[in-house]
Amino acid sequence: MTGRVAFVGAGPGAADLITLRGARRLAEADVVVWAPSVVEVECVREHARPGAELVDFSRVTESEVVEVYRRAAASGQAVVRLHAGDPATWGGLREQHDACLRLGLEIEVVPGVTQVSAAAASVGRELTTSEVAQSLLLASPESAEHVRELAAHGTTLALSASAARADRVAEQLRAGGYADTTPVVIAYKVSLPDAVLVRTTLGELESAVKEHKLYRSTLFLVGDALRAPVRRGAPIGDEPVRQPRASKWRAARAPGAESRSEAAWSAVHDLQETARSRWARAREESGADGVELPVARSLAEPGGPAEITESAESGPVAEALAVDSLPGQAGSPEQEPSEPRKKPPVAAARKRTVSVQASTTPRKPAPARGKKPKRTG
Repeated sequence: MTGRVAFVGAGPGAADLITLRGARRLAEADVVVWAPSVVEVECVREHARPGAELVDFSRVTESEVVEVYRRAAASGQAVVRLHAGDPATWGGLREQHDACLRLGLEIEVVPGVTQVSAAAASVGRELTTSEVAQSLLLASPESAEHVRELAAHGTTLALSASAARADRVAEQLRAGGYADTTPVVIAYKVSLPDAVLVRTTLGELESAVKEHKLYRSTLFLVGDALRAPVRRGAPIGDEPVRQPRASKWRAARAPGAESRSEAAWSAVHDLQETARSRWARAREESGADGVELPVARSLAEPGGPAEITESAESGPVAEALAVDSLPGQAGSPEQEPSEPRKKPPVAAARKRTVSVQASTTPRKPAPARGKKPKRTG
């Protein structure tokens, strides 16, 4: 059996922002290689199986990680290398991918939600717009010294750098051509409960970083595309002040209350389990392997009963068609060929009696029409 290595993007931070495929690969893994400093423990605790071997990537060397891959190739294990955000964005994917390729391992790369897109979504802004910025530049911490050259393009810039060097970053951004009024978004631990998300300008960048006491690796989004929307000002004259409407989507649900979608899914799940157990019991009683599955009758078919399953808490949540009993099962009547149904007689259409009355209005005499002379010759 060939070993398999999956490079999985864990998303921006929250455990529920990993993709479905990434969570599936993490649940199948025998070994998980990850760095607790960049990937949250909750993500591994929630998705990895209890017996999986966890390897701290920050405490081992690159050669020791390759040994983990080589062991997987020899024993046919499934290994997941968990990256923060997306493996192909600031993840060091190429070296490890090539190493696994030389070992003859089966390789899969599962993309993830990047911190850049998560930060832009958190402030409700798009990174590129046709009117302001039509391109996006990504700058890793290694390229922080070239911020001035990147800023010269004047488009949206996503820079991952140490917040302790915010003064140096702001100086290079100004030297590259950005004005002090250029919008800046400071994002740290996006999508997590202790996330820091600040909207400021280039002129206030240093003071905003010091105010929130940031010094570790932080994401900076710079560009006019991130400008906040213009809010409506104070009312003029006698214009009434419009109060915000209460939204039903923001209504808090009582603790422990089951939502309608969860109740519906529970009803569907119970229906599936009942059908599976009934099918298994029928196979055991008949002792045959080729028993055909029952076919649900249509509601429009005569004799096709239908029943409605209701939930005690949330009312009716699903309608299920009753399934005919299996052949040979207790309480299943044998079906007899039914006679063709006769069409109901159509009542004869009633004839309408129409009465005709003579008009009493005198008619004008028609003018005399002369005869046309006959042609001769």
